Amino acid sequence: MVGSARGRFDFDLLGIISAAAASALQAGLTPPDAEDKMKIYYPFLLPAVFCACLGQALAQQSAAADWIKNPAMGNYKAYAEFKMANYDSARQIWEVLAGLGNPDALFNLAILAEDGLGEATNLKKALALYEAAANAGGFKAQYRLGMLYSDDGMVPRDEVKARYFLGLAAVDGDKEAAARLASLDQPDRPLSDFAQAERLSSRGQQAKAAEIFARLAAAGDVTARSRLAWMYEAGRGVERNLAEAARLFMQSAEAGDAEAQYAIAVMYRTGKGQPIDREQSLLWLKRSAAQHYPAAVAALVAEAAE
Repeated sequence: MVGSARGRFDFDLLGIISAAAASALQAGLTPPDAEDKMKIYYPFLLPAVFCACLGQALAQQSAAADWIKNPAMGNYKAYAEFKMANYDSARQIWEVLAGLGNPDALFNLAILAEDGLGEATNLKKALALYEAAANAGGFKAQYRLGMLYSDDGMVPRDEVKARYFLGLAAVDGDKEAAARLASLDQPDRPLSDFAQAERLSSRGQQAKAAEIFARLAAAGDVTARSRLAWMYEAGRGVERNLAEAARLFMQSAEAGDAEAQYAIAVMYRTGKGQPIDREQSLLWLKRSAAQHYPAAVAALVAEAAE
């Protein structure tokens, strides 16, 4: 379910052989017989293939070691790959970090499994990853589980679990979790538009949720705008549009939303959604960390250590 801390060495040997063959042909390393000009001298090729495999393995091993040494930067890198819809690359990093019990990595792996991004949709796997992330202190996973279990939608309603996970998130300061927890005590009270959108999302009705978030964002709701930005970034309920996600995140970041500020910091740090600008990245990272946004706090410590 969750990858270990060691690197994953999944090689496309045929691809490497083809690349080596092409390189040999370009270099003029072909047999003298014109009829056999497409054949490669295997005494030359096999050592080259072995070296290519070994080089790739060492590179992956080195990268995995860097992520383990600096998980915050690993999450930065994975988030950038996610933004570009390079889900396999993002998963590789998050699986390494998940082996360390990193809650952000576990949560993001759950997102990939729930939404079927780069893999088949697997709600059972997603729930297990969300629970692992929640138990590791991930407030996003705690909130997501609370929402999923608070309504009969993608999973059967379980109010005990809903209250437990929403309570964990609320203790960490999640206002939406506290609001949903309060609504469970007043089931006859009409839900706010934001809560209704969140409920639709927990039922898997992402397009309808996105419509409500868009309306609320247009009316100036900063949190709804950040939710909508994330939906554009992930292609959840709307067509994936990184430029629109960046525009919405920037508006929310400028309005003081810590999650959006972190997203903008990652964009400036990695050049995905914004031009690379280390100074701007640090500026937004500090603003997010000042509001105690966990990922930003961890990333700021990692930046200082570099």
